[in-house]
Amino acid sequence: MSGTKGSSHGSGADDPLDEGGTSLLRQPKAVWATAGASVVAFMGIGLVDPILPSIARGLHATNSQVSLLFTSYFLITAVAMLVTGFVSSRIGGRKTLLAGLALVVVFAALSGMSGSVGELVGFRAGWGLGNALFVSTSLAVIVGAAAGGSAAAILLYESALGLGMACGPLLGAILGDMKWRYPFFGTAALMAIGFLAITAFLKEQPKPAARTSLLDPLKALGHGGLAATAVAAFFYNYAFFTVLAFTPFVLDMSPYKSGGVFFAWGVLLAVFSVIVAPRLQHRFGSLKVLGGSLLLLAADLIVLGYGDHTTAIACTVLSGAFIGLNNTVFTELALGVSDAPRPVASAGYNFVRWFAAAAAPFLAPKIEEWTDIHLPFVVAAGAAVTGAGIVAVRRRALTTEAGAPVPRHAGQEAVAVFAD
Repeated sequence: MSGTKGSSHGSGADDPLDEGGTSLLRQPKAVWATAGASVVAFMGIGLVDPILPSIARGLHATNSQVSLLFTSYFLITAVAMLVTGFVSSRIGGRKTLLAGLALVVVFAALSGMSGSVGELVGFRAGWGLGNALFVSTSLAVIVGAAAGGSAAAILLYESALGLGMACGPLLGAILGDMKWRYPFFGTAALMAIGFLAITAFLKEQPKPAARTSLLDPLKALGHGGLAATAVAAFFYNYAFFTVLAFTPFVLDMSPYKSGGVFFAWGVLLAVFSVIVAPRLQHRFGSLKVLGGSLLLLAADLIVLGYGDHTTAIACTVLSGAFIGLNNTVFTELALGVSDAPRPVASAGYNFVRWFAAAAAPFLAPKIEEWTDIHLPFVVAAGAAVTGAGIVAVRRRALTTEAGAPVPRHAGQEAVAVFAD
């Protein structure tokens, strides 16, 4: 496997802040409206983190029952990966965005009115479908509506992703400290504003030349390199979402304190995904960065599981760095390792790995109930090591993309935070 020296990462010629003389800040209102809604959409992923214990108490539910909020959300998201391209290639990007936003508004509001954990889990599933429709389409819409080229728009979108992942737990903490229902109502209100802004400022984008079928993403997985990437990412995502969905129960902190921990976690995730990852790839090569980061994540999880409370907080925050690295590299691999169209390859890849995001929140509390509080982290660490092993064994199949990384200004890994 060759390194990635000579890639476009860090090239002054590709400065996204001034592409074609267009500043990052001088974008049409349609771009700002879509980017703003994207921030809120990504906030919804980590929004419930700080309030999971509060929800459990408020609805008289067990930890494993409340963790189903993530399971239903990501299970529907996984299946929706086969649908989003099918829908957007037929009705257009603007209508797909608005449909996704409308679903989020409705189901976020219903989540806040839930009278039982079963209702809440069901409403989160509907929320997941809406979020999948919106997020999978928003990048293409932003690039299509951007002025002066794609690089500044992509940087804006990446910033929106990082801001959303970091601020979601913070919003959940601030509103959830008053009442666990308020973060859901707050998200519904913000997404309603996003709906109105996109309705007012975004014109319909051109439809794709070719329509995407429901089976295209599954057919793309017939490529050995893409299949290896998806399976390795499946095991990585199990570790990732053990941190995101199970750690709040282990820390057992107030919403404010838990929100602060996951805000710091989200900041590290964003910084390492957008800034640090491309530099490490340029120096060491994608596969070395990915394998090393997965092993470091595994070590971090072991220390998190067996350390004292302070150590657990530190390791939770630190895991954001390794998750950010993995997100970027996995996304580049998925989008560049096969000859399938990038939206199709991304859909197939996401279809496989999101199932792990659905499984981890359910299995981790169950493993704790069956054994002890340490073993869920041991299992997650084992999953991360398994992912690293797949990368090592399938090195040759992955070398094509890893030796010729996708330039950041092309925008492929702008979906890294959601996609991973």
